Amino acid sequence: MRWARHFNTPAKPLGKDGRKISGCVEHIELSKNTAAEGIVLLKNENNLLPLKSKKIVLLGKASEEYVKGGGGSGDVYCKYCTSLYDAFKADGGVEIYEGLHVFYQENLKDQRKKHRDPGMTVEPELSDAQLKAASEFSDTAILSINRYSGEGWDRACNIPGKELHMENIEVDVWGGEDGFRAMSKEVFPKGDFYLTAQEEALVAAAEKNFKNVIVLLNVGGIVDTSWFAENKNISSVLFLGQGGMEGAVAAVEILLGKKNPSGKLTDTFARRLEDYPSTDTFHDFAGGVEYQDDIFVGYRYFETIPGKKNCVVYPFGYGLSYTDFDISLAGQNDGGDKIAFTVKVTNTGKVAGKEVVQLYYSAPDGKLTKPNMILGGFRKTPELKPGESCFVVVDIVKNEMASYDDEGAVKKSAWVLEKGDYKFFYGNSVRNVKETGTPFSVPETKVVLQLTEQLKPRKLTKRLLADGTYKTLETSEYEKIERPEIFKKAEVLEGVIPSVRGLPHKSMVQRLHNPTKHLEDVYDGKVTLDEFMAQLSTEDMVWLLGGQPNTGTANTFGIGNNFDYDIPNIMTADGPAGIRIMPWFEQYTTAWPCATTLACTWNEEVVEKIGQAVAKEVKENNCGIYLAPGMNIHRSPLCGRNFEYYSEDPLIAGHMASAAVKGIQSQGIAATPKHFAFNNKETNRKQSDSIVSERAAREIYLKSFEYMVKNSEPWAIMSSYNIVNGQHTSECKDLLTNILRGEWGYKGIVMTDWWTRAEQWREVKAGNDVKMACGYPEQLLEALNDGRLSIDEVKTSVRRVLEMILKIE
Repeated sequence: MRWARHFNTPAKPLGKDGRKISGCVEHIELSKNTAAEGIVLLKNENNLLPLKSKKIVLLGKASEEYVKGGGGSGDVYCKYCTSLYDAFKADGGVEIYEGLHVFYQENLKDQRKKHRDPGMTVEPELSDAQLKAASEFSDTAILSINRYSGEGWDRACNIPGKELHMENIEVDVWGGEDGFRAMSKEVFPKGDFYLTAQEEALVAAAEKNFKNVIVLLNVGGIVDTSWFAENKNISSVLFLGQGGMEGAVAAVEILLGKKNPSGKLTDTFARRLEDYPSTDTFHDFAGGVEYQDDIFVGYRYFETIPGKKNCVVYPFGYGLSYTDFDISLAGQNDGGDKIAFTVKVTNTGKVAGKEVVQLYYSAPDGKLTKPNMILGGFRKTPELKPGESCFVVVDIVKNEMASYDDEGAVKKSAWVLEKGDYKFFYGNSVRNVKETGTPFSVPETKVVLQLTEQLKPRKLTKRLLADGTYKTLETSEYEKIERPEIFKKAEVLEGVIPSVRGLPHKSMVQRLHNPTKHLEDVYDGKVTLDEFMAQLSTEDMVWLLGGQPNTGTANTFGIGNNFDYDIPNIMTADGPAGIRIMPWFEQYTTAWPCATTLACTWNEEVVEKIGQAVAKEVKENNCGIYLAPGMNIHRSPLCGRNFEYYSEDPLIAGHMASAAVKGIQSQGIAATPKHFAFNNKETNRKQSDSIVSERAAREIYLKSFEYMVKNSEPWAIMSSYNIVNGQHTSECKDLLTNILRGEWGYKGIVMTDWWTRAEQWREVKAGNDVKMACGYPEQLLEALNDGRLSIDEVKTSVRRVLEMILKIE
């Protein structure tokens, strides 16, 4: 029977020989290997790594509490999470000083009584006696630092005048975010970008007592790296990211040289939090944030704005290896609509390893301000043995180098290639590149694609230019929308469970002989979808546009659900680091590396494999819609949900998300890329206005989604909580209909994030098909009756919902 899992929720294992595949050995191994490939070697003076010493000391409570990922919907309940200490002990390759193990365990046990999560604990102080005994055991110390952030709250910013003030900020009544903010302020009085006083004391003690100091950063986002970058007392540093349940095992394999680090940064690591232009306005006012940095996000800012290069500690794309590579240009071919670059990579070192070829371009100066460098393509090599070479091909589509003109400097509302030379650079980071020598010359400025104005930013006061100055903009008022009184009552709107629609008495004989056409008949080709939909009453249809009750192990509700017509109730499942099932089911799943760590692999193939694997776990647990991948831009280090997202760069974010979607949907499970769009701040997230220029929207924040939609065709997309330029994204026709469907050709459904503050009838009109986690059919019927909503608009959304369900296995 089609959709048997979704009607009857049989827990049939999908593994070999009747074994469960959720949390299976094979998936955990894939998770570990991927975590290893995403680890970035930031520093390795005197080739201290891989470890030569057979005795080591583990410093820092983080050696006992590995942070596998972030909190909220991105968390995963897995059977275990290996600590660094346990990983070393299981490996047995080195001897560990045991004197600190019990101390850290007991200290963390006490802190757990204060309900502090891993990464939100205070670094305990070590006595002189403890340090003396440890240093007598070994002259080599591995010092671990960890961090934790989560959904619904941002990382603390304690720069004078830039702090978060809670006045007029609404906290989700059921999420507990206020508690996390308070805890973060207590544990990290300087903000968690910087070391705490206790961590600084530990670093000083390590430098004083140990000849060799190795630092591990178990963090999901950008942190201060200036304290070790030029510090001769700290020899080696690994950026571990947050690598899932066996991320610590992956770290040990890198430390011992069993694997060679091949990760590269997908964010720019600057000296100070103040160096990021987004910091200046991040907490300016509770109602939102102005994107005054415009298109100059991440390396586009630091590599372009005068004087900002010196702010960078580790540039975008950076990452060392235990071996050396020679990268040379073997060919450049103009193939009409694209240019293909053939690059030869040779392992000139002594151990096997992988390298990432990165291709950048620089657009000519013209009427439109432009960044100095933009990532145009990348490719990761296979593992190369010493002396071995390979050739990789990286393409750049010519029209993809166009800039968007939102002011009419060249041609308003158009993508344009301005005349001049477009120069190309290849290498292994934005800083370590060589020019190809053969530019792409555009003799006359040309319009690549003419569009119409969308997402007009009425409240944006200024925008950054390439010379570091700001252009002042005219502002105007938003259209005033009167909301029903219910929208002023948070407790009424938050966490509402979907209604259960009643069914009248009907005998089995009646049901069996009823001439009703069932959805399975459409799948089998017996009837058309139009014929099937013709049976549905208006009430039937509006019920299909809202979330449905949970079944089985699901906890994020379903879509569909009409027994009379055999429309299954397809359960959704949280992601994106693995399917999240509540612990009381005792059904553990695989905790995968967080999105930032996946991006640091620069390996689309492995991300696609993870998509396939997690989709099988989704299916095994009788869900059909996976709420992943997360793919918003890392605009600011302060965003508490950055661990769920890939990068500051839209190209790598788009490629990684596209690979994930292909992997997920290859198993008959709907992927749900999120959060569409401009979800770059968690504080007051349901009322926060992202005030952004149309050019920045199209070139930075929508670009990753555009690539993903056109290359992987997701069956569902989740609109975001926030407002964009005065409109809730789920009510924004410019975004959901004109751009997403009209310009990009998207065919799937759009669902809201859970319990938005927008009105469902406005959402349907804008092109948002399903309201999650529950809909309000009575409100839709009322809007239909008084003419605010048309039956054709409802039918359009219903059709998209049914088309999606027909694809799910």
